Amino acid sequence: MTDSKNITLVDVLEQLKKKGFTRSFKLENKTLLCLETGKSYASDALRIVEYHRFEGDSNPADMSVVFAVECTDGEKGAIISSYGTYADMPLITFMDRVKILDRSGVSG
Repeated sequence: MTDSKNITLVDVLEQLKKKGFTRSFKLENKTLLCLETGKSYASDALRIVEYHRFEGDSNPADMSVVFAVECTDGEKGAIISSYGTYADMPLITFMDRVKILDRSGVSG
């Protein structure tokens, strides 16, 4: 997990791209849709490799989380969600079903 005081959302997305997480996803019909390929993935076809949470200093609407995901077919990318009061609950519920690959590298 990232401390938002040290790094920005844009910084994290750039770092993830350098690690090969180049695809973008959105939740559609209870699956994650890869925007570049059009492929849809059920929760059991994904693994969360890392995630980063950002907390707005003055505005609760600035709270967000970035999930770096890897698909069983090798596609890798990121999806961003708000959390807290403004959470995208369908997406958060979906991501709760996705296995975290290795918790040792994720703090918090």
